Parts: sequence; C-alpha cells; structure tokens
Amino acid sequence: MTAGARAYGWTIAVAVALLLPGGPATAAPAAFADAPATPARASHPYPLTVELRSLSPTVVRHDGDLRISGTVKNTSGHRVTGAHIGVRIGAAGSADTRGALADHAARTTLTRADGAEVAAHTARLARLGAHAGRRFELTVPVSGLGLDGAGAYPLTVTATAADGRVLGLTRGYLPAYPDGTGLERLRTTVLWPLTDVPHMEALTRRTGDGSVLPVFRDDALTAAFGPGGRLRRLVELGEDEPVTWAVDPDLIVQAQAMTRGYRVARTPGSSDPQEAGPGGGGKAAAGWLAALRKAVRGRDVIALPYADPDLASLARAGDPALAALLRRASATGTAVVNRALGVRARAGVAWPAGGMLDAGTAGYARRLGLDTMLASGEGPDPYGAALVAGGATDDGAVALDDGGTALTYDATLASLLFRSHPAGGAAGAPARLALRQRLLAETLTAVRELPYAARDLVLVPPRRMPVGVGRALLSALAAGQEAGWLEPSRFGDGLRAPEAGELRDGGRPAGLRATELPPERLAAVARDRRRLRALAMVLSDAQATVASVRAALARSVSTGWRGDAAGARAYQEGVARYLTASIASVRLVPKSRVVVTGGSATIPVTVANGLQQDLTGVELRVFSSRPERARAVDRAVDVTASRAVSRTVRVRVSAHANGPVRLTAQLYTRADGRPWGAPMAFTAEVRSVPSGAVAFVAGGVGLMVLAATLRLRSARRRGARR
Repeated sequence: MTAGARAYGWTIAVAVALLLPGGPATAAPAAFADAPATPARASHPYPLTVELRSLSPTVVRHDGDLRISGTVKNTSGHRVTGAHIGVRIGAAGSADTRGALADHAARTTLTRADGAEVAAHTARLARLGAHAGRRFELTVPVSGLGLDGAGAYPLTVTATAADGRVLGLTRGYLPAYPDGTGLERLRTTVLWPLTDVPHMEALTRRTGDGSVLPVFRDDALTAAFGPGGRLRRLVELGEDEPVTWAVDPDLIVQAQAMTRGYRVARTPGSSDPQEAGPGGGGKAAAGWLAALRKAVRGRDVIALPYADPDLASLARAGDPALAALLRRASATGTAVVNRALGVRARAGVAWPAGGMLDAGTAGYARRLGLDTMLASGEGPDPYGAALVAGGATDDGAVALDDGGTALTYDATLASLLFRSHPAGGAAGAPARLALRQRLLAETLTAVRELPYAARDLVLVPPRRMPVGVGRALLSALAAGQEAGWLEPSRFGDGLRAPEAGELRDGGRPAGLRATELPPERLAAVARDRRRLRALAMVLSDAQATVASVRAALARSVSTGWRGDAAGARAYQEGVARYLTASIASVRLVPKSRVVVTGGSATIPVTVANGLQQDLTGVELRVFSSRPERARAVDRAVDVTASRAVSRTVRVRVSAHANGPVRLTAQLYTRADGRPWGAPMAFTAEVRSVPSGAVAFVAGGVGLMVLAATLRLRSARRRGARR
C-alpha cells in the first residue's frame, strides 16, 4: 500500500449499530459502544409511522424493478383515508460524502433534498382506523429512479394524503453499483466477538469423592448456549463466513466447567457452597463447544485477554499486583482456547472500551503482553487526537514507540451508528434492513472517495453482539462482496506496513469515565489477591482453590461490567466474602481458663478447620504475660487437621510459681511467619508448684538483681575516674 493510500485508509468500527427507520433516536455517547444502552423513543412529527421490512435488490446493479415492502401505522386518534405510499430518491451524488449520509439520516421532515416522488409508481393505502396498522408493497422500475452510476442514494418512502400532505416517512439508502464498475475493493475484516458477562463464582464445592464442582452465580449461560440462545446463534451465523473470531477464554472455561458438572448459587455471591443447587446446562454447553470447534476450523481466531479486562480502568489504578495476575491469566487463557478449539489463536490483542487508547492504557496493555491494540484514534474531545501518525490523526495501522501496533478505526462512524442503537440490537426486520443499507452506503461512499486506492476495512461490532446486529453485518458483507466493492480479508492484513506514530496522554470522555470501574473496587480486588496468597499457604491442595479464585479476580475487572456498577460491586463483594469466610473458618476455639498443676503440664488448644480440604502450613505459638511464672516450652507446634473437623493441639508448659498467668495463643503461617486470624487469650491457674521450684525461681530472681547491682556500681566508678 502506498503512503498516500494509507493516509486515507478507511477502517470502520461498527459499535452497537442500528438506524431507526422512523427517525433518529436520542443521542447516546460514543463512549458506551461496548455497553448496553436504552435509547429514548424517536419523536415522529407525522401522524403515520412508516417502516421498511424488505428492499430488493439490496444493491441496484442493472435495470429491473425495485421492490419495497413495509408497514404503516396510524398513531393518531383519527381515521386516515385516500393516502398512498410513494418513493423518493435524492439527487445523484447527494450522498457521496459521509456527512451527507448523516444529514439524510438526521432529517425528520421532508425537504427538497429528498427529491420528487417517482410518478405513476405508488401504492394505494387502504383506509386506516385510529391506531391501526397495515402492510404495503411497492414496485418501481429502476429506470424510473433517475440513478446516475455507482453511489449511495438517499431513499425516502413517504405516506402522502390525497391533497399532497406528507403523513409519514422513513429513510434509508439505496446503493447502486452497475455491473462493470471497476473501483478498487476494500479489504474487509469482520471481527466476530464471543464474550459475555462473568457467571462463574470463586466458590467451589467438594463432593464426597473428592472432586471439585464450580459454583455459578446464575444459570443464564444455559439459555445462551442452548438452541436459539445468543451465543449459540452467533456461532451458527459465523460458521462458513469469512470472519475473525474474537473469543474470551473465560467463556470457554465456563462452558467446559458446565459440561463436567456444576452448581448454581441460590443467592448470587453467597459464601456457602452448600447453598447451591445442581446446574442443568451441561448438554447445552457441550453442544455449543462442539459447534464452535466446527465453526472456527480454518478461520482466524483471536484469544482475547482472559475475562476481557477493562484496560482503561486498570491503567488508571496502576496496581502492579493486578497486572501480574492478568498477564499470567492471559497466557493461560490462550492455551485454553487452542486446546479447546484445536486452533492456533492470535494472542496479544488489546481492545480498550470505546476504542479509547491513550499512552497510559497502551502502557498497561504492554505490561500484560498485549502488542496489538484496537483504537479509535480519538482523544477526550473532538479537537485533540490521542493517537497521532505523521503529524495528524490517521486511520490504519500505527507503529508505536514501545514496539506495539495500534489498529485504528473510524470513530465518527462508530459514534454515528451507536447513537441510533435501540434496545434489542437489530432484532426486527426493519432494524436489520436499516443497518444493512447504512453499512452498504457508508462503505460504498468510502470507495468512491478514493476509487483507486488500496485500503483496509475493519468491522468491530459490540462485545456482546446481538444476533440481529450479526445478521446485518454478514448480510452487508455478502451484498458488498457480491456487488464488487468489498473483499474479505484476514485480521493480520490490516497490520501491514504501519506508519510511525505516537500516543499522547490525556483524559477520557465523560461517558467513558462514568462507566469505568472505580479505583476503590480495583483496590479491593488487589487486597483480595493478597488474601488469596495467604489462604493458599494453609491448604493441603491449594491448586484448585487458587485457580478458581484467581479466575474470579480476573472476572472482577472485566470490561463486561461496564455500565453495570451494581453487578460489578456484587460480583467483587462475593469473591471477598468467599475469601473472608474461608480465612475465618480456620480459627482457635475460645477458652477462658485452664489449670496447671506441678512444675510442667500440657495445655490443650483446639483449632477448628471449616475448610473443604485438609489444613496444613500453620503452626501454633503460645505467649505468656509472666514468663518467670509460666511459659510455653515449645516455641511452635505444627497444626494439621482434616477438612471440616476440629483438632486439639497440646502445648507443653513449664511452671515456676503459683498464681494466675495470662496466656495468648496465635496461629501463624509457616511459609512466611505471618499471624493467621485473631489471637485467643486465656488464663492459666498455676497450682502446687514444688517449693524447690519456687526457691529456684527466687534464687534466679536474686541473681538477676545482684548482677544488675554490680553493673550499676561499675558504671559509677568509671564515671568517677573521668
């Protein structure tokens, strides 16, 4: 690719993309491209709403007929009679810029730019009662549309009264690409993400035969993996399609866990594994994994960082402990994807939320071993770019100073499409048609802007892509490929010959900041990691527990929690409760008083082990408030206890004088000598110590006093000589 072509490179990100046919929805910030949105209902200035359900052909390539069908609904309280449906095509070339496409979509009323109604080719609309709806069909000869060669033409379908008043309209796009048009094709890469919010807890339950069953906070994945579920449908749609799969390894781990047997918490976040019932999604998960293995065979696969961590939030917190945890998890996750799917997945791809990549986020990504970063190229405001190549913001691949590569996409288009995102994600035919036609119009317009330059197009849908959005993406890709201006491409093709560039530090848009994981939440995750290390020291078989909790810690900082602060808090607090309960389940059983008779004795101290596995790695130490009267003979006593039982440890004590002595028992981890749990204080009543022992103690005390006196006299004499 030439430098000039790269300078005008076209890389498009389709965030949660949809265009409402009846008019634009209330704008939502582009920063929420990876988070659910609930847009406001579009306002309609007309009494009738019009929706398109089909448009054939999708792309006009030669003469013939254009067939349009849709629905019209009377939203007023009055009957409508004598109306008809007509079609208008904007003037040739009026949508040859992306700005013109946006202007056409934004208009809610008919203007001169919409053109005149195609005469003699209308469909009569039967009488419509108040709040009634009706389907319509309209056929118009292509020759009567006034098309002037290749281009994306504004399409307006109107409902018009007998007196010429417009009663309702909907807007769309009609791409035309006549046979024989020889424009340079856009090399097109479609990212196909398979991610979801975390469902597996840190909690596990050991069975009688010693196996470990994971506990899920809910059983939502059963429906998602099953026939008709979102994740199952995405796998089925993506099979045999030229897409690049972007898979969260944690989703594979959760599916595999379900196939081996799992439990579902009756109360999400519970710290008691007994409060969980059997899960019923093993068959659905197995079917999904089998379908996925088949679908990705021979295709590009990206293994995202484990649990898809929120890089921007983590970069702001800057905790090195979490970076070490996530780097290790990501390396393990890539191996999981490769083994489970039988592929060699591309690792090291970072996907910051909203595509906002600044120097801090990129630096944190590099600490995790991620060297390829999807980025919008924009900064916190429309006038300042965080990613700079050749002195100006650019699309395409940019080589960064630290050795990483940023693959930028068009943030303006991503923002435009997201602002029209309705709830449901292109679930209906009108929504899918609108999205498909807009994508075709945008890509064809890009080709016409630089008709003979070789460029790359990357389609980046939302992380939790709705099935409707996926169908629209594939439909647009197929139509553009068949017409001749799109060409499927692999992910690595867009990384060829990157230009040198740099990243600037900067703030983040308000929308992105509002959905970031708060610093106190990340600090809590870091504390939980330190507590996990302590817990691992006392377990006989720490591997299963440590792996489960480490994975849960990674899930606690997932990008999936963006826009769901309550869910993020509940999940992290559930992990913390589990660790707290586990640590508290190894404790000293309180006692108030023991009696020591004679010069020596053994004191029983009971250690309760409420863990689901054997207790090792701890020792008991006993300290005396009056060691000259009574003290522990053993400096430390090793403690072992079977799972879910209490163990009595006997500590030898030597006594030298009668009377009460305050003793304190404390558990310590053998590996690092740190205290474990709360100390336990009790009173030892020393009785019947032999007189010889008392005399021995008194003599010892006298010798100590005498020695102190002699040292004091010597010091005074030396002072006098000076």
